[in-house]
Amino acid sequence: MLISKGQSLAHARGDGSPADKGGRGSMTRKLVTSSDAIEFRHLRYFIAAAEHGSFRKAGNSLGLSQSAISRCIADLEDRMGASLFHRHSWGVSQTFAGQRFLHRARRAIRTIGEGANEVAAAGRSEQGRVRIGIYSSIASGFLTKLLASYGRSHSDVRIELIDGDPAEHVAAIRQFRLDVAFLTGDRDWPGCDRALLWSERVFVVLPDIHPLVAEEEVMWRDLADQPFIVSETAPGQEIHDHLVRELTGLGWHPEIQVQSVGRDNLLPLVAIGQGLTLVSEAMTVAQFPGVTYRPILGEILPFSAI
Repeated sequence: MLISKGQSLAHARGDGSPADKGGRGSMTRKLVTSSDAIEFRHLRYFIAAAEHGSFRKAGNSLGLSQSAISRCIADLEDRMGASLFHRHSWGVSQTFAGQRFLHRARRAIRTIGEGANEVAAAGRSEQGRVRIGIYSSIASGFLTKLLASYGRSHSDVRIELIDGDPAEHVAAIRQFRLDVAFLTGDRDWPGCDRALLWSERVFVVLPDIHPLVAEEEVMWRDLADQPFIVSETAPGQEIHDHLVRELTGLGWHPEIQVQSVGRDNLLPLVAIGQGLTLVSEAMTVAQFPGVTYRPILGEILPFSAI
């Protein structure tokens, strides 16, 4: 007789055993198509019943009723097309099919649990990588301590540092290509969260033979007629703008030359008398022959996490 899709087909239980007490062993069932999925709850309830030898005790361990466990197991047996338990007056025992399925169910639960833990750890940034845009030196100071502390607490996370200017970093934040950027200033960037984290003093970098080396601190008016050099890379443009803002306010038009070098090569140019430059406090731990750092009185630079 031909049976169309969707009709039921009576069949014997999968282990071929005689009728269990309770009549489930020889009971005919609707044949369930392979498209019916086994759910996570099926596995949990099945394992609990197998371990406790009782639907009632399994229900107690899971905070469920005996009938809820029994219905779920019956549904699982329907979906699999095999009886997994012999039903007794004192409880349940596994059929041969149930014994075969138990270790696979445990392995599936373990795999799902491990996968969920890995995903959760990645979501908490305990694994994987964190991409950080920087705009200042990490030679010392708050940012260095922050990265070191984070590295100790999250040893499985790879820290990637990316240099760039604020506009580049903020664009990358908005496009989810960076996780966080540490930028100078306290301005708000549309579409981004900002947290003010720390501040640093601003230092002028002088050649060792410069007269201002004799001063403990310098003032902006001491620098009004001095030539400056800045890097064409970050944060050269910001230093340039800051110099223009401060010195034009004193009535001076600053002489600023842009050099096609990075920060590390800019300071040796200061040493040979090509001009002065500015650095944040974190950079002053870097020792370069022929240069001296002096703080600018009252000049504080805030840093924010974007």
